[in-house]
Amino acid sequence: MDKKRNYSKKREAILAALRSTDCHPTAEWLYRTLKSQYPDLSLGTVYRNLAQFREEGLIISVGVVNGQERFDANVRPHAHFICSRCGAVIDVPGVFVSGGEVARAARRAGLQVESCEIVLHGVCTACLEKQAQRAEKPGPKSSAGKSPRSVRR
Repeated sequence: MDKKRNYSKKREAILAALRSTDCHPTAEWLYRTLKSQYPDLSLGTVYRNLAQFREEGLIISVGVVNGQERFDANVRPHAHFICSRCGAVIDVPGVFVSGGEVARAARRAGLQVESCEIVLHGVCTACLEKQAQRAEKPGPKSSAGKSPRSVRR
């Protein structure tokens, strides 16, 4: 028996907040974002609604990053990139593998594909830029590298 979902301002606010960001938030992020507008909002309400949205196909789970499940309101096929340093989850546009290719490969292995997700792991642009900036900055000069005349005695 299908459950009828009653309209709820909190439910709509959770979905709207998720749709308004591309940061692939956690339930805790959504809770903190909405708590000031909805003082009686509970973290349990956020989790229950996220589970329902996922069941209804309105959102997807990107997976667990740094111990917390991350969500995405973009349900169109796309890949994700997860930074191994900062934990950022970034959409990667484009189609990498067609559904037909995946299904044919799976059939050859005796499998039936129901969905396909591509998740790339590595270091994001922001972390690479920070790394490059640290490498460009000269370290503190020590007296060991100075000429004898420049060292105070």
